[in-house]
Amino acid sequence: MPEIPLVPAHWHFPAHPTSVRRARQAVAESLPHALRPHLGDDLSLLTSELVTNAIRHGTLREDEDLIELVLWPADGHYWLAVSDPGTGKPELTHPDTDSENGRGLLLVNHLATAWTVRPRPTRGTSVIAGLPFHQGG
Repeated sequence: MPEIPLVPAHWHFPAHPTSVRRARQAVAESLPHALRPHLGDDLSLLTSELVTNAIRHGTLREDEDLIELVLWPADGHYWLAVSDPGTGKPELTHPDTDSENGRGLLLVNHLATAWTVRPRPTRGTSVIAGLPFHQGG
């Protein structure tokens, strides 16, 4: 009989800057206690960067648009998908040293074992990133 996977954790947040902290807290609290010392900081940073990017670049109406987060374990990783209603495709850039913005995906690229951008079937874009964890703890 196949192993039944865990149900993914799933949230919606308003496209507002205060949602970054709320998303980070929700994701951190959903991690099993044994994994928090190993994944907590990196997963919090990924969440902050991806939710911030989704709010800044993937939404138009703060009062109406929602950011969706899904967190699930699979294949030795915790996967985080952050989705917004926008149609743009986030791209990795290399800003010069004087730039004040544009480093979010550089952090994602550095932290995540793998990451990608996918269009959503109905409307919007998802950025998905994975962090490895050890099955035993």
